[in-house]
Amino acid sequence: MEAKKTPLYDKHVQLSEHVVDYAGWFLPVQYTTLKEEHQAVRERAGMFDVSHMGEIWIEGKDAEVFVNYLMTNDIAKQNDTQIQYTFMCYPDGGVVDDLLVYKYNTEKYYLVVNAANIDKDVKWINDQVGTYDVTVRNVSPETAEVAVQGPKAQEVVQKLTDYDLDSIKFFHFADDVMIAGKKCMISRTGYTGEDGFEIYTDNESILEIWDRVLEAGKEVNLLPCGLGCRDTLRFEASLPLYGHEISKDVNPLEGGFKYFVNFKTDADFIGREALEKQWKEGLSRVLVGFEVIGRGIPREGYEIEKNGEKIGYVTTGYLSPTLGTRIGNALIKKEEKELGNEIDIMIRNKPTKAKIISKKFLEARGDKHNR
Repeated sequence: MEAKKTPLYDKHVQLSEHVVDYAGWFLPVQYTTLKEEHQAVRERAGMFDVSHMGEIWIEGKDAEVFVNYLMTNDIAKQNDTQIQYTFMCYPDGGVVDDLLVYKYNTEKYYLVVNAANIDKDVKWINDQVGTYDVTVRNVSPETAEVAVQGPKAQEVVQKLTDYDLDSIKFFHFADDVMIAGKKCMISRTGYTGEDGFEIYTDNESILEIWDRVLEAGKEVNLLPCGLGCRDTLRFEASLPLYGHEISKDVNPLEGGFKYFVNFKTDADFIGREALEKQWKEGLSRVLVGFEVIGRGIPREGYEIEKNGEKIGYVTTGYLSPTLGTRIGNALIKKEEKELGNEIDIMIRNKPTKAKIISKKFLEARGDKHNR
């Protein structure tokens, strides 16, 4: 099956020679170079086409209790116009998807899910409806989105709207906002570790918004950005990628995301029993950060050994554009997680020395990207 095209596909092929099939969508890996685009977001601003992401409405009298049943986080404590990061889990605790939940009110929720999981998520949600008084609508095909990220993001987007962007707090949103003359929903979350905005609108309006953001961003040298730096940015900011740090086989506790799993109330959610049992009994493996001491760049899937014994594998690895060091995340036996512990990463089947470090890579250099 041929990959799908976002509404901005023609603009990508005009600007980039590196448009590839990603999660069933044609998207640019980069326009200039990964390093240039990465630095643009860290130092100024960059814009991403994220129209491939999925959007699902859950509405009705039982919307809040139903969404709370689906999610590991405590949706009931969420305020109107607030956004929560959370997981949907299987009964065994494995992750269906990680996603954002936008709360309009107790009877209206908007879910933003990963592109590769849209069909699976919609089916999973519908399969759980049962007697709950809710309607589930997948509006992904008619919804487009761009993300403007970086310390200059607000300066750029503010030129295109009369709406006071200062009034949108971190992990909140505003609806029916006019941006570049188009009606949009705008949120402030980010997947880069920097400040930034996500602009949602219809497939036709996104074309004008893309052009206008590029024009408004010329003064700060905003760059269009591809999938390559989207991954390096989220990785440096200790944000997970589905299929890497978390998956149906790697649960939120193993990934180090207990903060988003609600054991504090009596609220039931799918997967709670399995996750709570595992937490009480103790984890056998955990996600850690590491820095390569030897030569070579760690890649996803590389095995990790200690004294010749396999203890885990790399989930993500890069030469960090910001730090200039070869770092990564790995899922390893809990006994080997101590900071400073030396491990061997099998790079091209040869052991390469590395040491365990904090996963909070950016904080280690004194930055405060996670607002």
